[in-house]
Parts: sequence; structure tokens; C-alpha cells
Amino acid sequence: MLSGKNILLGVTGGIAAYKTTFLVRLFIKAGATVKVIMTESASSFVSPLTLATLSKNPVLHDFARHEENTTDWNNHVDLALWADIMVLAPATANTLSKMANGTCDNLLLATYLSAKCKVFFAPAMDLDMYRHPSTRSSFKRLQSFGNVMIPVASGELASGLHGEGRMAEPEEIVDFIVNYLSQGLPLSGIKILVTAGPTYEAIDPVRYIGNHASGQMGYELAKRASALGGEVVLISGPTSIVLEHAAFKIEKVVSAQQMYEAVHRYYIDMDIVICAAAVADYRPKSVASNKIKKKESAISIELVKTLDILMSLGEQKTKQYLVGFALETENELENAKGKLKKKNLDAIILNSLNDEGAGFGKATNKITFIDKNLKIKAFELKAKADVAKDIFDEILKKYHA
Repeated sequence: MLSGKNILLGVTGGIAAYKTTFLVRLFIKAGATVKVIMTESASSFVSPLTLATLSKNPVLHDFARHEENTTDWNNHVDLALWADIMVLAPATANTLSKMANGTCDNLLLATYLSAKCKVFFAPAMDLDMYRHPSTRSSFKRLQSFGNVMIPVASGELASGLHGEGRMAEPEEIVDFIVNYLSQGLPLSGIKILVTAGPTYEAIDPVRYIGNHASGQMGYELAKRASALGGEVVLISGPTSIVLEHAAFKIEKVVSAQQMYEAVHRYYIDMDIVICAAAVADYRPKSVASNKIKKKESAISIELVKTLDILMSLGEQKTKQYLVGFALETENELENAKGKLKKKNLDAIILNSLNDEGAGFGKATNKITFIDKNLKIKAFELKAKADVAKDIFDEILKKYHA
């Protein structure tokens, strides 16, 4: 939900400002770009240098840009337009009152009044200030403007009192924003399992049997499901793909057996399952404990079938909407339809290696979507991210039908 988002963090002068160091780190870890505006008093509680270092952007606190030989200024309108989300944390009673009444006496307030994005505020104050009618009035008025209040926590306060008024912990703030942004999305509250990549079946400690699958299609499906609000688990075979800010859980496996076990650990709780991994059909019957030396002109390796993950899921299916992939080289439609029926799938995605630009290791793919009623929809060659969108468009039509 936060990956790729521009977050403008407003920090005001409360003791909870020290927690914003952790908050900035969490936003960055989630894949967001963060800029910080501080009020003058906030710098008494947390160092602007610390927040600038963590956010990798200069911390702003005044309209004038205090740089040598410059007459430039910090444009509050540009800042407001840049932001996808604005978060005020901690939000003191003083700043909240100014926001509620349109007071504009610093850069943060001017930026807030110019903001067109969703604004979240996390109050932080002592118990009696929190309970005061004027503060309650600020809360109510700000929410009537469309701003979103992040609930306070109850506990020990800076004054020594115990009760409501503590700013929510950084992890709670991030979770609250993510959950809020997920509401109303097509897959909000839906649990999705995606498999991706190849499996490697060991011959000896050095060698293995594998295939050319890159994992990109499965990763794009997981990213699309997450962007639609889904709770996603991605089970990935060995790939070179690195996601710096994954918005979903990734479990790495190597062999078909490991993927089988991982999938079945999650399967019972899932709503939608997409098996995009290119799982090996066979594995060596025995694995040499030491590297096989090159002595003979030829060697024989006895292969045995691996467990059929998709078949086992179809047999155990209850509520799950189960989607498989079929990579074919001949009799494509007939083979895909047969797999759809045999494995008790709700839909199957057909790839043909005869289509230029489709198949393993390509940035593009060309698919045909076949549902359990044998309704067929073919798509043109597209980038795999766009293919993932097409697949979920079709799944959503069927899943919510």
C-alpha cells in the first residue's frame, strides 16, 4: 500500500517527536519516499539532522531556504502537490487547534492548508489536554474536513499521569494507514497465495535439474494482488528477482518437495491461489552425497515423479478459487482444458512457446484465460505487469460473481 508513495510527515513539538525516527524508517522500509516538515519547537525533541539522514531528504521548517548565496524558498504548494499522503505525528493540541481553525503561521500549516491528498493525524498530549472540550472540538472538526484521526494509546504519559493521550506507536501508525488505504479495494480482506519461479532438484551437492523460469510472472501477480488490497503470500523458487520493499510475505524454497510443503501450510486459509511456478515434474531418485566425478563417458540418473502440487490442491479444495498455468508446445488448448478438468481448477492460464515473446525468461507474455466453464479469452502480447492486471481482471469477474 505504501510502496512508491510520497509521504509528507509533519512533526510538531511534543515529546513523542522522538518516535518519528522509527516512523520514518518504517515508511522507507515500506517503499515510500519521505519528506519531513518540522515546527520550530519540534527540533527541541528530535534532531532535524537525524530525520534528514533517515529520510534522505532535507528537513524543512521555514519558508526561506537557508542555503549559502540563495534567495530561494520552500514552496508549500509544491510540497502539498508532491504528497500522496500527509501524516502529522505527533500532532499536538496547539497544532490541531490551528489546523481546525485555519491558522497559518508556519510552513507546516501552510502546506496542510494546501494539501489535496489524504491527511492523517496522530494526536499526542497529556490526559487532561486530550479530554478538554476544545481539543475534542478540534478532533471533530478536523475529521469533518475529511482528515483521518489515528487513535491514541492509553498508558503512562510524560507528566506521570496514566491514561489516554499517548501517540500511537510507529508500527501502529503504519498499520493503521495501510489498513485505511486498503478499504474499498477489490481484494481487501482477501487472502491470496501465489507460487513463482522454478524448482531445483539436486543431483549432487553441486548440480541440479531445473528449468528456465525466471519467476517474473508470479512476482508480478503477487504485486498486483497486493496493489488491489489483498493479503498476499508469495512462495518462490530460486530467482534473481530482488524486491527491496515487498508489501507481502515471501517464502523462499528450492525443491518441489519444499514448495509442496510450503503451499500446504498456507492453503487452508487462502481464498485465491495462483500456481504460476514451473515446478519440476521429475527429480533424481537418489542424491549423491559428494560431487559426482567426471570419469565415465556417460552416466544414467534415474528420475521419479515429484508430488503434483496443483493436483493435490484441487483434491483438497473447499472455498479456494484455484488457478493454474499451462505452458504448452503442441495441442495447446486441448492440453490446457484437460489439465483444467483433471486438476479441478477454477481457471487455467495458457502459455504457448510457439508464441514469440511468451514463455520463460521474457519480459513479455501472451496468455489465454480459460475458466471452468471453458469460456476462453485470449490476450495480445504484453509486458508481464500488464498481463498480471488482465489475469486479476478476469479472476475478479469470476470470484465476485
